[in-house]
Amino acid sequence: MSFFGKLKQRLMKSSSRIEDGLESIVEDGGEAEEVVKTTPEAAAEPVSESKAAADDAAPEPTSEPAPAPADETPQTAAPEPSPAAEPAPEPAKPGFLGRLMGRGEAKQVTRRVLDDDMLEQLEELLITSDMGVETATRVTANIAEGRFGKKLSTDEIKSLLAQEVARIMEPVAKPLPIYAKKPQVVLVVGVNGSGKTTTIGKLASQFRAAGKSVVIAAGDTFRAAAVEQLQVWGERAGVPVLTAPEGSDPASLAFDAMTKAETDGADLLLIDTAGRLQNRADLMEELAKIVRVIRKKDETAPHNTLLVLDATTGQNALNQVSTFGELADVSGLVMTKLDGTAKGGVLVALADRFGLPIHAIGVGEQIDDLQAFDPEEFAKALTGLDA
Repeated sequence: MSFFGKLKQRLMKSSSRIEDGLESIVEDGGEAEEVVKTTPEAAAEPVSESKAAADDAAPEPTSEPAPAPADETPQTAAPEPSPAAEPAPEPAKPGFLGRLMGRGEAKQVTRRVLDDDMLEQLEELLITSDMGVETATRVTANIAEGRFGKKLSTDEIKSLLAQEVARIMEPVAKPLPIYAKKPQVVLVVGVNGSGKTTTIGKLASQFRAAGKSVVIAAGDTFRAAAVEQLQVWGERAGVPVLTAPEGSDPASLAFDAMTKAETDGADLLLIDTAGRLQNRADLMEELAKIVRVIRKKDETAPHNTLLVLDATTGQNALNQVSTFGELADVSGLVMTKLDGTAKGGVLVALADRFGLPIHAIGVGEQIDDLQAFDPEEFAKALTGLDA
């Protein structure tokens, strides 16, 4: 299954909420209309009025066999069919209008006038999908522009919504930049359980597969499981993992890791950090200390600070970006656990409010479940549109 397929499948909670909500909104006050669905064959060969008229006037072809050539032996004539065996008459040809409409089948489509009441319902739906008030208001206003007072179907609104989401996300869809500077120091931060350790392992494996030399520093010295998890990824990717005794100073480990990476000529140094709650001042100060120590070695480091966000936290992700941005100068985002939430809309709110690059999104535990962010695929998955 393609990554888009996985994304759509695993964003089902978000997309089904939006889909179901849109259908309810349109049906509430909407009217059913009969439309004719054009067949592919008709779409491939449009019928002109002159051609249709010529077809109607043309004589029916005869069923008599052509005469045999003179130099060939005539074939024995077939016996006359009995009246009971005569073929049924061909159905009457559709008229010009029928052929012009593509000989399609009629179906019922419900459309509703886009008015203030419908816009309010649409805005509430987007807010409950975690897009936030400001983003939801802006999106619905853009959808209404030039369409207010017109009738729209559920599919038409889904398409418009996907276009708006993709437009917001397009400027922030940027892969992690690779600089000529060696080693490029990438500090990875986030709260407990956001998926930092797994994200580092996947990034290291992907960069190593792309031919980059990578070193990992297991800076979460307070959680033995995090160190072990990184060591497993390091063995799998052929990447060295630097560790320190449990409870030791993570800033000191980060400094030593930079020295090691410089000596080895590594392209990338990925530094894991302990999960920190943004409301714990002592833990956040420790993160600030890591940044200060790194800059004693290289004043331009860290060259990237990735904030890993858990999609299941919903609107709380906005607070995390604000707090971590002040202390660690966050340069880009990675969103994980989109497979376990109905809150995928928070990614739209993040892009609209902060404009920080979204380097990757995760929808599972496998290495290929962390991929570069594609705004159009995400918009289709979120709104339930087909690929």
